[in-house]
Amino acid sequence: MNSDTVLAVSNLSITFGGEREFVAVRELTFGVGKGKTLAIVGESGSGKSLTALSLMGLLPPGAAVKGDIILHTHDKALTLTALKTNSDWQPVRGAKAGMVFQEPMSSLNPVMRIGKQLAECIRAHQQVSGDEAKKLALHWLQQVQLPQPEKLYERYPHELSGGQKQRVMIAMAMCNHPVLLIADEPTTALDVTVQQEVVRLMQYLQQQHNTALIFITHDLALAATIADDVLVMYKGEAVEYGTAAEVLRSPKHPYTQALVACKPSPEQKGLKLPTVSDFLDADRSKAAAGVSAPVTTTVGVDAEHILEVSNLKVWFAEEKNWLGKPTSYFKAVDGVSFHLRKGEVLGLVGESGCGKSTVSRALIGLLPVHEGEIRYNGENLAALPHKEWPRIRRDIQMIFQDPFASLNPRMTVGDMLMESMRVHRIVADSGLKTEACRLLDIVHLPADALKRYPHQFSGGQRQRIGIARALALKPKLIICDESVSALDVSVQAQILNLLKELQHEFQLSYLFISHDLSVVHYISDRVMVMQSGKIVECGEAEQVLKRPENAYTRRLVAAIPEMK
Repeated sequence: MNSDTVLAVSNLSITFGGEREFVAVRELTFGVGKGKTLAIVGESGSGKSLTALSLMGLLPPGAAVKGDIILHTHDKALTLTALKTNSDWQPVRGAKAGMVFQEPMSSLNPVMRIGKQLAECIRAHQQVSGDEAKKLALHWLQQVQLPQPEKLYERYPHELSGGQKQRVMIAMAMCNHPVLLIADEPTTALDVTVQQEVVRLMQYLQQQHNTALIFITHDLALAATIADDVLVMYKGEAVEYGTAAEVLRSPKHPYTQALVACKPSPEQKGLKLPTVSDFLDADRSKAAAGVSAPVTTTVGVDAEHILEVSNLKVWFAEEKNWLGKPTSYFKAVDGVSFHLRKGEVLGLVGESGCGKSTVSRALIGLLPVHEGEIRYNGENLAALPHKEWPRIRRDIQMIFQDPFASLNPRMTVGDMLMESMRVHRIVADSGLKTEACRLLDIVHLPADALKRYPHQFSGGQRQRIGIARALALKPKLIICDESVSALDVSVQAQILNLLKELQHEFQLSYLFISHDLSVVHYISDRVMVMQSGKIVECGEAEQVLKRPENAYTRRLVAAIPEMK
């Protein structure tokens, strides 16, 4: 055993009982040393998060753990698999091992001020007074480079941005100086620049305190940026384990090769993206031939404009006078103009809070327009009466980032698809089920999905249902608002391939909103860059993202993690 080893995991297996035992993690062995970073990569369902939860004693009821997990602290070695109760685990969680979760809003108490939550975490493991805990909390808010710690101390979680909440979670995980920090997909929903800042912060704190770090991600480019060693998991097993350079530069297992290849790259623009099944297929030559098939749809510069937006302003009242009239505004979208051609994919990128989603919601009538015009086929939607919007929404549909939140959990997939077609009289009642089955076939889902509920599907399958629902009304324009951001790279590749196929088959136009510039470059014909409510750069995708002229665009491009 190396004297610098902090965590040693040997033959770890996690099983769930029942009539038929299910092995979620099988015979996993790995280690991580002081000041070192181990990246655990793989798709959803590969066992990454269950492995992390087992290290913190947070596995769901019914899970059984076999094997050895030994944590080497400053003064002794702890056998974590011997800890059975919450009271056994209490001295370990937070004090010896800290964890940063993917979604900070679900981890922070929404009715408790940020500073009090942090101070409470400190007092749980350190013998300090309330005043001293507050001083330490302020110190850690400063350590994680949050502005104005005194003001942030008094704020509630909903008053912070996603990146700021994630920094608070890092402060809570690090404030008691644990020897091990586990970060479970901590940057998945963050913009590239915020992701870069969070990763740099974690690396800085790691160096300051010589902490061992386990970083769980499905982004191999990010793993290449941050990790010393990489463990690749597939269906609960380790399929590849070694230094980051060995695993990511020369992957040996077909699954690792697939993960590397699935991430969109400039060389793949205009081609069908490979998926995991392509690489695991027994007939590799057939799979390779499928991957190279072109999916480009050429749109001429003189093509018909399906959408024209002029001087769009979406403002929200910040202060009102005694008569209730606004005296000052927050200018979420301030004078945006652009056009979208028929059959074109227009990308829209920018950091959180720049106004991307506000634009999309204004386009479909979900937010009032303060000023400007939105002309769809020559008709000004900004001046459209509310009763006229159902007619427009037949032609303009939206695919949301989180399909689970946008699908009714109490309705079957069939009911959801058939309801919208019935309301808009797309087909006769007698043909509703046949048309619903056709839509499922288009998005590559089985016909029996009609009878199932949203919770019975994976994230990628739910996104396909969202696409099918959008297609049900036979729209001409689809707005994709961060619709692939939370998906694994292979599932993301499947959805991107599907969107391109549908574009080609139905001559669809897309407004594609994303913070992932690699994805935007792959799928878009043209790209707009948005900053603080304004468009700062617009042009052909290749020009904007490979040879950016604006300083803000250059900063976004520079923040994209790359395979080393």
